[in-house]
Amino acid sequence: MGKRGTVADYAGNELYAGDLITYGARQGNRVRLADAIIEKVTVRKVHGILRPMLLVQPTGTESGFVPRKKLRKEWISTEHARLCLPDVVGDRDE
Repeated sequence: MGKRGTVADYAGNELYAGDLITYGARQGNRVRLADAIIEKVTVRKVHGILRPMLLVQPTGTESGFVPRKKLRKEWISTEHARLCLPDVVGDRDE
């Protein structure tokens, strides 16, 4: 098995744990933009296709009038994520 490549957002920026991203989150019948910090980056097989997935922790900063009730961790696909600030947590060694 070969080495895994990098996971990127829709603009081609590489995503790693500890990065701050913006993504589209559903709220009822609407979509809001939410900021989150990436906890884990992985790839899952969905219907025979490898799909990059992110475990994110929302920060509470988001669009919309109704605030989020719980800031639980969520699994999201990278196709709707955009990198805002790399390595905001400061854990990455490069």
